[in-house]
Amino acid sequence: MKTVLKNLDQLLTLSGQSSDFKTTVILLGKQQEMSIFYYSTLIDAKWMQQHLIHVVQNRSLDSEIKDIEDIMALIPINDIEITDELTTIQSKLMKGYAIVQLHENDQKCALVNLADNQGLRVNNDTENEFSVVGPKVGFIEDLDTNIGLLRKQINLPNLIIKEIIVGTTSKTKVAIIYIDGVTNEQNIQVVKQRLTDIDYDVVFDSSVLDQMMSDNSLTPFPLFVSTERRDRVVYSLINGQVAVISDGSPYFVTGPSTLFDFFISAEDYYLPWVLGSFFRMIRIFGVIFSLFSTSMYVAITTYHYEVIPKDLLGPLIFSRQNVPFPPFFEVLFLEITIEFLREAGARLPTKIGQTLGIVGGIVIGQAAVQAALTSNILLILVALSALASFTTPIYKMSNTIRFLRFPFIFLSAIWGGIGIFIGVGFVFVHVMRLKSLGFPYAVPIFPFRIMSFKDSFIRSPFQILNKRPQHLRPQSTVRYVPKPVKQKNDLDEE
Repeated sequence: MKTVLKNLDQLLTLSGQSSDFKTTVILLGKQQEMSIFYYSTLIDAKWMQQHLIHVVQNRSLDSEIKDIEDIMALIPINDIEITDELTTIQSKLMKGYAIVQLHENDQKCALVNLADNQGLRVNNDTENEFSVVGPKVGFIEDLDTNIGLLRKQINLPNLIIKEIIVGTTSKTKVAIIYIDGVTNEQNIQVVKQRLTDIDYDVVFDSSVLDQMMSDNSLTPFPLFVSTERRDRVVYSLINGQVAVISDGSPYFVTGPSTLFDFFISAEDYYLPWVLGSFFRMIRIFGVIFSLFSTSMYVAITTYHYEVIPKDLLGPLIFSRQNVPFPPFFEVLFLEITIEFLREAGARLPTKIGQTLGIVGGIVIGQAAVQAALTSNILLILVALSALASFTTPIYKMSNTIRFLRFPFIFLSAIWGGIGIFIGVGFVFVHVMRLKSLGFPYAVPIFPFRIMSFKDSFIRSPFQILNKRPQHLRPQSTVRYVPKPVKQKNDLDEE
């Protein structure tokens, strides 16, 4: 979306809505002032103080300054441009240049390069949301650096940052980020109100804000996407969502979110749409398999032997003939063992955790089979189920899938297949009643939005993804206008 600005004053007014847009006024004489406008998250503050403010203040005492050209002669920086071209001013302001204005109503100004190119890429590779294709840029625990990383990607003065203080003891700075003219005003106001109403002593991380802003605190489903990837946050903002981050946290929280947002990987958009759609469907199938594989095993081996093919019935009976426990306890034992291994591997140092996961899984699984505590077939199912749960790109949704397997196992042990259907019904009803910032969580299934299916189960071509999701009710619905591809014929060129 492009904002039409007519003069420099409108640009400064629009940029001034952001908390990181600063204005510094310095005295050049008894009745003369110079104004400097800049984004504090994009410039090097020490460089500006030493080579701009300090130098101009000292040299202005020895020489008379009449116009902006005299300022240029005083500043010992090579990359300076004097212009009144609004497009150039806007572009360079978003790249770390400072606007130097001598008189209040002047349209001509000096653009001084003060960009901080060193501090925006320091130990900020993504760790938990890794992708093979695409950028690896993530966020760190410094709020200004994170905002600077976003401004490097979104070169618009419409990117508004509002900072508030949350936490009665910690006094933590929290940034609310959105694109003016795109994001629905209702979403912005709801986020501001919920953050302002938080009465809590210490805010350690953005995940605390996630829970405080939640529409429903009794659900295991995450209602906001929590991500450390810059490209995911940028895509959310462009679509019309609101992003929130606290100082000291490397994770952004974006919303309103839907259930399908948690199965979308940034890699889907870096691959051809056919491959991106295929891998997304694999992800969704993996979640379904992870949820129901072990509960179906309990239901079939306890109540529904008749559905097992004859060729498989023999190996299944042979693998379970020495197991002294009913299928329910057999499954419960293995599932809890896998959870022990997961938790231990996550809490230990990386190299030790990987070794524990591999060696521990092999040793315990083999020992359990030899000790007749479980069957070979169930061991394979539990291992595949654990692998399938890791296909979810968002860690919080992966935890939800891990948790939901246990209620389904209990229901299948009590009522068999009917118990699983009862559990599915409860989950469906619960998901359809959930909301994120007041918006339905189950879109596009409920309420049914056929146009939103183009980026849900599958990832459509970019020519079709030119409009923002309707359920977010953005102020500007069109992202870009696709143009037909011109195909060249080699014979025509000859």
